[in-house]
Amino acid sequence: MVVLRATHKVLKMMPQTASSAEASDTALGDWYVHRIVVDRKPLLLFVSSESLLAILTPARDVKTLPGRFPGIVADRLGRPAVDRDLVDAEAAAMSTVRVGRTRDRSVLGQMVDFAKAIPYYLPVDGWDASDLRATEERLGETPCRVSHEPRSGSIR
Repeated sequence: MVVLRATHKVLKMMPQTASSAEASDTALGDWYVHRIVVDRKPLLLFVSSESLLAILTPARDVKTLPGRFPGIVADRLGRPAVDRDLVDAEAAAMSTVRVGRTRDRSVLGQMVDFAKAIPYYLPVDGWDASDLRATEERLGETPCRVSHEPRSGSIR
């Protein structure tokens, strides 16, 4: 089970199904999601609470996001040549997606930093999915730190 921790903007578009005390039992922990707009195009920014791995996707059909989320994460994990067995195991662990409020200010602060950087990483005259992937890679190179101790067995 994974908890998708949505900011207020996103939580208005999806029903809350998790309590603040619930935590993910996946290797990448809870995922935080925030809606941003770049060049008048809405995007969803996802950040893993354990690894600070960032994912960008167009903000379409937000209500159906819990059903699509494991596939979005599996696609992102498959790009840096992560072992397919690990990707499949993480996607399987995410078979149940619950939606809750944000609770870690450290992760939220990192999301704010990422959100401010994204417009500078995307081309000015329009961008597409390949530009979003390149931006994810640049965000992955950003030095950052989470204030909490990692769980044992987490992916770093």
